[in-house]
Amino acid sequence: MQLIESPERVAVLGVGYVGLTAAACLAHLGHDVVAIDIDAERVAGLQQGVVPIHEADLPELVASGLASGRLQFTTEAGAALSGTRFVFVCVPTPPRADGHADLHFLDSAVDGIASLLDAECVLVLKSTVPVGTNQRVVERLGRPDVKVVSNPEFLREGLAVRDFLDADRVVVGASAREAGDAVAALYGTTPRAVLHTDPATAELVKYATNAFLASRLSFVNELAAICELVGGTIDDVVTGLGLDHRIGANHLSPGPGWGGSCFPKDIRSLQATASDVGIMARMLDSVVAANDDQFDRLADKVEAIAGGSLNGKRVAVLGLTFKAGTDDLRDSPALAVVGRLLTRGAAVTAYDPMVDAPPIEGMTIAASALDAAASADVVAFLTEWDELGSLDLGRLAAVMAGDGVVDGRNMLDPHGVRLAGLRYMGIGRGAA
Repeated sequence: MQLIESPERVAVLGVGYVGLTAAACLAHLGHDVVAIDIDAERVAGLQQGVVPIHEADLPELVASGLASGRLQFTTEAGAALSGTRFVFVCVPTPPRADGHADLHFLDSAVDGIASLLDAECVLVLKSTVPVGTNQRVVERLGRPDVKVVSNPEFLREGLAVRDFLDADRVVVGASAREAGDAVAALYGTTPRAVLHTDPATAELVKYATNAFLASRLSFVNELAAICELVGGTIDDVVTGLGLDHRIGANHLSPGPGWGGSCFPKDIRSLQATASDVGIMARMLDSVVAANDDQFDRLADKVEAIAGGSLNGKRVAVLGLTFKAGTDDLRDSPALAVVGRLLTRGAAVTAYDPMVDAPPIEGMTIAASALDAAASADVVAFLTEWDELGSLDLGRLAAVMAGDGVVDGRNMLDPHGVRLAGLRYMGIGRGAA
């Protein structure tokens, strides 16, 4: 369905997670999109409709865009950029050892296209970048005739297509309002709100969003720990919080900790920015420290239900990706917990529907949840996949050697676990 009254020719630099989603969705909205990447093998696969990441609805949008001719993939930037009014930059900005974002991919991309951009082109920075990057790009381009607009992404893995096509908001940071209006118009009627602001503020909104969401998760995990010691129930505490319209219920689900490709690196980058300008970001520091504590708490639970020691104990870990609906293992809290279990002497066998090779040395991967649980002393649920939440608990109990279950996502019914003859330990649900 074409939602755009005046389709534009758009180029997207980079076909990673953000770039591929943006390219497919912009083509779905009716634009003529060409996506550019230096990875010839990935581009060749995409030209055949092979999507290299696990993301709901994305393969269908890519196939539809290819069939309609509105979506193309290429390694040839020169031909792709000719006659293109909008160029989205969606390259990686990984963290450096000091926490700052590594901008060498961005710098390389800007240097490579500087002489290829048409006059009056609009360069759209979609990559997550530190405050001041827009001005850095303006200076690096040396093209007064090219406008640079900051347009951060707010995509959740597993829900990226929905988030793009039914966005809460589109943030546009532009020094020239006309350029900002033009970028906002590319989304048609899809966003519920459009925020026009300056580039530095737009860059900061992205970091502020992820830092705040991570803060909520660290907060609820600490509340859960308190519940265990005072006899409260975190489920009801969260319900009570969520009923307050000033707070709401989103991102208040206790778990093994937060992770993924965005929260850790974005918070580290914001901490580095704060340090650069002389701010002691005590809240951010505490959010990160509380998250590290949560990894330890999960390992402590497994150790406790195993009898106080993990030496020689077999632990089955169910779920390894940082959350359900994705194949992304980057900074996964499940892996952080697994690392601690291995250090404490456990033999770890894991199952995840998206993982077929051990991501950490010393662990093994099983073909199914029940295979992983065979002869296990403890089973730890660490990612909220639907198939794990609906696991036959009777069969689980039958294949285990022990009877301990640690529910790191509060995804199981404690009563049902106990009816199966297993001991249950969740997060913030009764005594630790």
